Amino acid sequence: MKLLTMIHEGKPRPAIWLAETKLLDLSIAFDLAIGRRLIPATGSAVFCNLISFIEREIRDQQPYTRMLWQAGLNGKLDEAIVPAGLTVFVNPLHGQRKNIFCVGRNYLDHVAEGDRVRGEETRLPEWPTFFTKPATAFTGPDHTIYIPAKISGHMDYEVELGVVIGKGGRDIRPEDAVDHVFGYTIVNDISARDIQKRHGQWFKGKSLDASCPIGPWVVHKDEIPDPHALDISLLLNGEVRQQANTSQMIFKIPEIIASLSEGMTLETGDLIATGTPAGVGFAMTPPRYLTQGDRMRCEIQGIGRMSNFFLSAEE
Repeated sequence: MKLLTMIHEGKPRPAIWLAETKLLDLSIAFDLAIGRRLIPATGSAVFCNLISFIEREIRDQQPYTRMLWQAGLNGKLDEAIVPAGLTVFVNPLHGQRKNIFCVGRNYLDHVAEGDRVRGEETRLPEWPTFFTKPATAFTGPDHTIYIPAKISGHMDYEVELGVVIGKGGRDIRPEDAVDHVFGYTIVNDISARDIQKRHGQWFKGKSLDASCPIGPWVVHKDEIPDPHALDISLLLNGEVRQQANTSQMIFKIPEIIASLSEGMTLETGDLIATGTPAGVGFAMTPPRYLTQGDRMRCEIQGIGRMSNFFLSAEE
């Protein structure tokens, strides 16, 4: 089950992907399903974004995602179907500002390549390294990433598996972590390496407006039984730059969620980017940063593909 945000008739609408040509508008489908007694809900609902739909599912403790998806496939909600060709996909978490947590240095080969560039001995981190991004950094699939060269000339890519939190919580135990996951998405943590170096920390260089595409949708966790067995890759203009498997994560998702939630509440719709594998531009010899017109294609097994172009021309 793939959940997304589409722009239809000029407005953002949460939807479920049914087929290559068909999307199910969640607000319309929800009301129809109530009236036809396909779901055990009461009261109509207008979901202004995907997170509000997830919150309703959690509040009612009902698997609305699966119920509506199955009803849509079975032709019971045809009035809620929207032709995919009449829509544009945007950031699936569009419309509500939530926390964006990122894990740095979470693949051994990526740790090694960074330490090599800095002339340091490679050592495994003992604890996850966390940093954040502002919600203004988010953008969606197919969006052109425009960073003028006067702002940064060392823009880099980082494909990552994103974890979308469903049920919120604090002090979550590793063995309970999966109960707090709603689904998974693709993140491209595009980074300004010169800004990172200039400021001596990661936040600013990874927080430029509309520089972090996610999408094209959120795949429900039921469709991905093992998020630590997924091939992950990034191609730049058709050239493979990053290629690994999520089994190579140093800190697995349950450990990440448990560590992050110690003394701190995670909320529905929060996004955790779980780190990037080796192959980033700054670690190549010589470094190969993004240039005008580059096309990045991120792919994660079981989720799909997300493409974005990069522009750096002066204004």
